Parts: sequence; structure tokens; C-alpha cells
Amino acid sequence: MFETYYPILFLLVLAAVIACVLIFLSIYCGRRTRLGKKFEPYECGVEPVGTTRDPVPVKFFLVAILFILFDIEVIFLYPWAVIARDLEVFGFIEMLVFVVILMVGYFYILGRGALKWE
Repeated sequence: MFETYYPILFLLVLAAVIACVLIFLSIYCGRRTRLGKKFEPYECGVEPVGTTRDPVPVKFFLVAILFILFDIEVIFLYPWAVIARDLEVFGFIEMLVFVVILMVGYFYILGRGALKWE
């Protein structure tokens, strides 16, 4: 009964062994450098400004949420584009209503100034 799961078990064991070997090799064979910059949060040369407790503007989250919202709504256009010819006029009108509602929402947030970064 469990014979079908043996390849999956073998794959998991093989992945764990490879991961352990790579960790072991990086610990014992890797170079160790103890520089002052190594322990700073950013190694890119940019000095960190402020603390991690600084408040993040709400505009950042609003733009991120709006991007995700419109991105997910655009995903609904792809299945429609694949079967658009099969749906004929009804499918076209239905998608036109969807896009009009999407544009109304987009112009509403533009009018409210949600995308203006000040």
C-alpha cells in the first residue's frame, strides 16, 4: 500500500542529506571573515538612518493593497481572453461591465488622491 510513497520518501531523505552536507561543507570549509561591517544590518555601504521603530506611512500600505487588488482583478481577464470567441456577445458584454466597474474604481481612487505620493 505504501509502495507508491517510497519515491517521495527517498526524495525527501535525499534532499535532507544534501542540505546537511552543504551546511557542513560551508561551516568547515568556508572562509571566515571578521570585519566590522559584517555585523551591521546593511552591507551595501548605506548607513542606516533612524531606528526600526520609525512609523511607516499609511500611503505605502494603501498603494500596496491597491496594487494587489488591481493585479488580482486583471488576472480574471486571462481566462476570458482564452475563451472569448466561445462566449460571443454575452461574454464580451459581461467582460465590458467588469472592466467598466474596474475603471470606475480606478478613477475613484485617482480622484481621492490615493496614488499621490507626497
